[in-house]
Amino acid sequence: MKIKKTTYLSLGSNKGNKSENLQNAIDAIDKKVGSIHKISSIYKTPSWGFAGNDFYNICIEVKTNKTPENLLKILLSIEKELGRKRNHSENYANRLIDIDILLFENQIIISKDLIIPHAKMLDRNFVLVPLAEIAKNVLHPVAKAQIVECLQNCTDTSTISKINTTLIRPIPLEEKYNYIAIEGNIGAGKTSLTQKISEDHNAKIILERFADNPFLPKFYKDKKRFAFPLEMNFLIDRYQQLNEDFAQFNLFKNFIISDYYIFKSLIFAQVTLSKEEFILYRKMFNLVYKEIIKPDLYIYLYQDTERLLENIKKRARPYEQNIKAKYLDKIQKGYLNFLNVQKGLNVLIINVSEIDFVANNNDYQFILEKIKDN
Repeated sequence: MKIKKTTYLSLGSNKGNKSENLQNAIDAIDKKVGSIHKISSIYKTPSWGFAGNDFYNICIEVKTNKTPENLLKILLSIEKELGRKRNHSENYANRLIDIDILLFENQIIISKDLIIPHAKMLDRNFVLVPLAEIAKNVLHPVAKAQIVECLQNCTDTSTISKINTTLIRPIPLEEKYNYIAIEGNIGAGKTSLTQKISEDHNAKIILERFADNPFLPKFYKDKKRFAFPLEMNFLIDRYQQLNEDFAQFNLFKNFIISDYYIFKSLIFAQVTLSKEEFILYRKMFNLVYKEIIKPDLYIYLYQDTERLLENIKKRARPYEQNIKAKYLDKIQKGYLNFLNVQKGLNVLIINVSEIDFVANNNDYQFILEKIKDN
């Protein structure tokens, strides 16, 4: 698990559409830095230290697993992407967007490129007023005083006024969903994605215990003989695991994420079992399915068969190496048929055939954005 820490940032803009500039910065920070938990009101203030346009200023609270040094690099890149051009002069100037790190937990950092807490924050009303709105009881680690006290002691006499425009806070995954199930064909990458999201968002993880099924290696050698005990074993084990894990939910976790949903049992059974066996299996499944908690979001990772075969070969599980394209096609068809008739399930299908979310962080962020926007 990546431990997330709290940082407070100051954002300002005095060029172009200032509210839009702030919103664009908020959205970029949400995608590249971490989840935003609080946003202050927008405050209009005169330019500070130079003659220029009035600024719109805000402060935000962010939970991030980035280091302070890495955080600074990301924020500078966000400023650049949003159109800020630094002239490297010591003089202040108008700017589309300005993002400063004010506080990072209770750390004190003094280096060539980074000073935390921000060296001039205690002298600026346009920083302390919005910061006190969202973090009045937070302790300044150098002044040894709460932010609200720092504001009271500030000698800045510049005027500051709140404006009515409200910025939109991106909703983090942990606030949007209680239970996410990720599904896909054999080799689609569902377990890898589940593990990455769990680690990044402090989610309780439920992984399918496929390796514990004693009939799995036997099934790939003799499908007709071992299909029914294989599917019955999977169904019983999945039912027990989901019930046990939901009953023992850890209050220190934000939500639950699993790399399977119980309905996969029916999909695979429909492919592997004879007609008579499937009728019997379906009766048992219907009894079990009534007792299972349904996910708030069901994600299906679609991947073409050729890529699936490559992934199966790459992960080199001995009993999977003889899986044929025809079998994968049947499983894929079963999933898609299932998804087409679902009405009470919040389904998100993501085509991952041309991306690599394990090796490429941009691809991973693309998937997270899809999930957040759903």
